Amino acid sequence: MLVNLQELVVKKKKQQRRLAMAMASILATDLTRCCICYTSAIASASSSLPTRSRLISAEKKQKKTKKKLLNNGKLLQSVSKEWRWKNNPDPLVVAPAAVAAASGSPLQEGGVARRSSTREETSVSLEEETSSNDVQESAVRGVLFDMDGVLCDSEHCSREAGVALFAEMSISVTAEDFVPFMGTGEANFLGGVAKKYGVKDFDPVSAKQRFFQIYIDKYAKPNSGLGYPGALDLILQCKAAGLKLAVASSADRIKVDANLAAAGLPQSNFDAIVSADLFKNLKPSPDIFFAAAKGLGLPPKECVVIEDALAGVQAATAAGMRCIAVTTTLSEDKLMQAGPALVRKDISHISLNDILELGLCALSS
Repeated sequence: MLVNLQELVVKKKKQQRRLAMAMASILATDLTRCCICYTSAIASASSSLPTRSRLISAEKKQKKTKKKLLNNGKLLQSVSKEWRWKNNPDPLVVAPAAVAAASGSPLQEGGVARRSSTREETSVSLEEETSSNDVQESAVRGVLFDMDGVLCDSEHCSREAGVALFAEMSISVTAEDFVPFMGTGEANFLGGVAKKYGVKDFDPVSAKQRFFQIYIDKYAKPNSGLGYPGALDLILQCKAAGLKLAVASSADRIKVDANLAAAGLPQSNFDAIVSADLFKNLKPSPDIFFAAAKGLGLPPKECVVIEDALAGVQAATAAGMRCIAVTTTLSEDKLMQAGPALVRKDISHISLNDILELGLCALSS
């Protein structure tokens, strides 16, 4: 009985071992099949990689082509930048002393703002840069704004302040007496009328000081709305298009500062500010415009001037710069005598395209 029981136990254990071995064999077979399937999947995916790579490469090329087309669609706004690097990839940035030297005038108070020299200047003659052929080959990269009559509705204010000044001398003059001298600087603006009326012992220095007191106190309080509508808009559009901007005025710096503040035009909008304090020869001499272009690091041929006075248009022409004239002070017929490229009613009627197209016209001519 005991022997039979032991044989039964041994037989049971043998059956359990055979069952375990069978289960192990089944598991091994399934694992092998899984490995084979996984390997096949990897091989299949690997075989498709070149196609995926080509698709990615094609997508990148498509994006580049799309970007190129978009850039071509913006040719008008980018043409000045493209020509900037083609014609003068590393423009000079000059110091105020160099600006004064360029015009042949000594450095005085006021003048060019916020630019300093980063390397030695090259000895390029300004006269050589302003030939008519050079102008015809240049895109527009800078805009020089006159102040009175362009950025600021201040010409009539200046004339009225001049009338008040002479009234204090017991001399009766009219606002129209000052018209021939507009845009030529305060010394000539006041001195010309004094000469007309035969004023003896006229002191232009003290007369200017008193004139500025009257003018600023009565007409040029900060943020008093002296600016022309549209002036700030055009300035911001020009900056967004990558153009360099300067104020180039025959007025003294005290008046420039007062007018810009009264017009609500921050000086930080401009890359250079040039005033009469620096110069012996004012408009219609081109010295102020030469200095402003130098302050922007640009040759004169790449600058457009916006002017209202006949002397200003004449100065721009003498500097070899293209000029847009506005009829805020003089008639179109009068301004056309100096040969501006365009004539507009005022700065609100000047568009960014007006400025850039002067460069495109020059390039296509």
